[in-house]
Amino acid sequence: MTPPATPTSGVPANAGEDRRRTPQDIRRWRRFLADERAEAATYRDLASRRTGEEKEILLALADAEKRHEDHWLALLGDDVGKPVRGDWRTRSLGWFARRLGGVFVLALAQRAEARSTYETDVDATARMAADERIHEEVVRGLATRGRMRMSGTFRAAVFGANDGLVSNLALILGIGASGASNATVLLSGLAGLLAGALSMGAGEYVSVRSQRELLDASTPSPLASAALPHLDVDANELALVYRARGLSPEEAEEHACEVLSTYTAATVIAPAAEDDEFETHGSAMGAAVSSFLFFASGALIPVLPYLFGLQGGVAILVGSVLVGLALLGTGATVGLLSGASPVKRALRQLAIGFGAAAATYALGLVFGATVA
Repeated sequence: MTPPATPTSGVPANAGEDRRRTPQDIRRWRRFLADERAEAATYRDLASRRTGEEKEILLALADAEKRHEDHWLALLGDDVGKPVRGDWRTRSLGWFARRLGGVFVLALAQRAEARSTYETDVDATARMAADERIHEEVVRGLATRGRMRMSGTFRAAVFGANDGLVSNLALILGIGASGASNATVLLSGLAGLLAGALSMGAGEYVSVRSQRELLDASTPSPLASAALPHLDVDANELALVYRARGLSPEEAEEHACEVLSTYTAATVIAPAAEDDEFETHGSAMGAAVSSFLFFASGALIPVLPYLFGLQGGVAILVGSVLVGLALLGTGATVGLLSGASPVKRALRQLAIGFGAAAATYALGLVFGATVA
């Protein structure tokens, strides 16, 4: 018999008792209990790696999971039994939290909160379902800064690896389909690897460097701030600066008067760009190196069968399988870190990559037939 719930437990007095308790109910409640315990432990492990506000937020999430744990304990009563294993994804999340921490685990935690079935479970309360939805947003917020910090370099790495995989596979398939010898295919693949990696690295460096220079160009000049004490207060040219930056005439006039009336040696006309704006793009050198290395590693995969002596259709088949696995891996990684479905992202990456390679292979067949 389930003991009556206390008013603070969040469990309705008749929860689980308006119908007969079945072995299936008890097993489901035990799994929910195990999942809540695992998620609470994950948040505590993550909190142990943080300080300040982030640590407090993670501990608050762990406390919330403890309230959900109490709900299932109250329903189970004497049927709690020995601890059971929760969902494998929840257990994996705890393993990663203990060993890695960081944005990767937060992204997994975001996915875990999004998978909650409390909204449709007859024994979970509406408050618990609402908690899970809010928890997803809390974790999304915690992961945002980490995603921004890594987005520039990570974008270059993913783009480089994917481009290396697809472009070199397409190159090898196209040349192989034209009837060229194995030595020609291998040499073409290695040349494509080196040329593509250098091109990607240089392109990323120029791209990120140019973006950062554009942000720098928008930062107010210190010379302009030094001119503040000499401005004509009646004319108040400073208001034009704020109008140029998007304020209405009234807001610009008010803000300019405030700046002039409170001027000190440390006063600046407008604040510089936030660090987050630069973190979003990453460093030019970091993006270039990531792009070079990941393009080279991706472009090497379709060449491997030829390096190990395979020939003809066997080499093409093995290379295609290896590239397919790599595309699935990069797609799943992007899905995990973005909080989206890793399976959908992996299949999308595979379809796009193989679609491009198949088109090049078809062109190679046409070209080979034409030359012959």
